[in-house]
Amino acid sequence: MPRPIDVPLPDLTGRRALVTGASDGIGLRIARGLATAGAQVLLPVRNPAKGEAAVVAIRQAAPEARLELLELDLAALASVATLAETLRAGGEPIHLLVANAGLMTPPARGETADGFELQFGTNALGHVALVAGLLPLLRAGGARVTSQVSVAAARGGIRWDDPNWRRSYDGDAAYRQSKIALGLFGLELERRSAAHGWGITSNLAHPGVAPTTLLAARPELGRERDTTAVRVIRAMSRRGILVGTPESAALPALLAATSGEPGRLYGPRGPGRVGGAPAEQELYRPLRSAPDAARLWELALELTGARFPEG
Repeated sequence: MPRPIDVPLPDLTGRRALVTGASDGIGLRIARGLATAGAQVLLPVRNPAKGEAAVVAIRQAAPEARLELLELDLAALASVATLAETLRAGGEPIHLLVANAGLMTPPARGETADGFELQFGTNALGHVALVAGLLPLLRAGGARVTSQVSVAAARGGIRWDDPNWRRSYDGDAAYRQSKIALGLFGLELERRSAAHGWGITSNLAHPGVAPTTLLAARPELGRERDTTAVRVIRAMSRRGILVGTPESAALPALLAATSGEPGRLYGPRGPGRVGGAPAEQELYRPLRSAPDAARLWELALELTGARFPEG
C-alpha cells in the first residue's frame, strides 16, 4: 500500500478559487483541498450530475465548505464566454484559478464545437479563453493562475503549420502538444502580467502518473473500455510502486496554487517524476523557449478571439 502524502496549505478563508475539471479525479482532490483550507470553491463542470456528486464528496471532508456549481464546456467557446460573463456580472474577485480540466488520447480525431482538434481545443484553447474572459476578476483578486500540464509535455512540440492536426493525426502527439501549449500559455501569462501590470501571477504543475479517468473508459469519446495503460497504472498505484495516487497527484497543483513561485513548474519528486511528494522542478525543454511562448500566445488569441489588455 502507498504511504499517504500531504502538504500543509495556508488558511484560505476569504479566498475564492475556481478549479476546472473538478467533478472527479485529480480535480476533485484539488477542489477538496482548497475547500478544506477555507476557500470558497467554484466548480464549473460539463456534467451536472457528476458535479453534484463532487459537491457531496467535498462536503464529506469539509462539511462547512462554500461551493458553487457552474456549467462549463471547455470544448465550446460559447460556453466559456457564457460562464465568464456570468461571473463578471457577479463582480466578485477570483484569487486562485487552477486550469486542470482535460482529456487524453481519444481513439480517433475529434473536434470541438469551434472546429479545433479536441485535445488542443479543450486542454489549451478553452483555458486561454477562460482566463481572458475572467481577467477583470483575476486582476481584482491579485490572482494566481496554475496551469496543469503533464509529464507528456517533456517532449514533443507545437505543430505550427497544422496545430489542429488535420493531416496525419497522432493522438499521443496531439495530447503532448495540448499540454505544451497550455504550459507555454501559462508562462507567457506570467511574463505579460509582469510587463503590463495586470497584478496576477502564473505558474505550472503536473500530477505525475496516477490512476484517473483520463485513460479509463469514456464512451462519450468513443473509448468503450479501460485502456491497458490505466489498468497497469491502477495496479502499480495500489501497490505503491513508482506512480502516485489521485490524492498525491493533486498535491503539486495545490502547492503551486497556494505557495508556489511565479513562472515555476511543480510536480512529484520521486523517480521519473511520476510519483511522490511535490517539489519545484526544472522546466521541460519544450517549455523553455520564450519566443515559442509568445508565438503560442498570438496563435491562441487568433484562434479563440480572446483579448488581453496591453497595459
